[in-house]
Amino acid sequence: MIDFKNDIEKYYELEIETIKKLDKDEMNKAMNALVKHYDDQSTIYVFGNGGSAATASHMVCDFNKGICSKLEKRFKFVCLNDNVPIMTAIANDTTFDDLFYYQLENRLKKEDLVLAISGSGNSKNIMKAAEYAKKVGAEILSVTGYDGGKLAKIADYHLHAPVDDIQIAEDLHMTFDHVIMQILWRYLSKREGIEATYTPNK
Repeated sequence: MIDFKNDIEKYYELEIETIKKLDKDEMNKAMNALVKHYDDQSTIYVFGNGGSAATASHMVCDFNKGICSKLEKRFKFVCLNDNVPIMTAIANDTTFDDLFYYQLENRLKKEDLVLAISGSGNSKNIMKAAEYAKKVGAEILSVTGYDGGKLAKIADYHLHAPVDDIQIAEDLHMTFDHVIMQILWRYLSKREGIEATYTPNK
């Protein structure tokens, strides 16, 4: 039997170290921004590539359904990487760099929020969309790893995993979703006088 236990230990040690370095003040600002956009009922466009695309899809589920299942108002999350036909059409007919920009063009309003997920913070298609959002005047919430890249520099709010490891960065991006989802679910439910309870299917 191959013994991988030492490698397993190292992976989780780095993840724990990174968790301890998370900027809770920035996370708090990002959460307040999400509450503001919920209250304003503005649209939140979320997107990413690869594993980040999966995180973006997961966030739509957790915010639109998980948080809001019993609330009168609902988050208006829209995931730009959930429609395979439109993505392949854009990539084939124009360029992959336009994947998210094209979907935001003449649709994004300055009242909206762009939630851009990029492990490196430098993905060309993410940056083109973020730069367009900046031009429109919409707020940007970046979700990044490594040093945050170009995306973190132009974003208004940050959810940053300070680690040079894409798997651990993506792990923590998913925890950002779940931490924020659970806290806002309880906060918004309490604010509306609703009990925040979840009963799994039996």
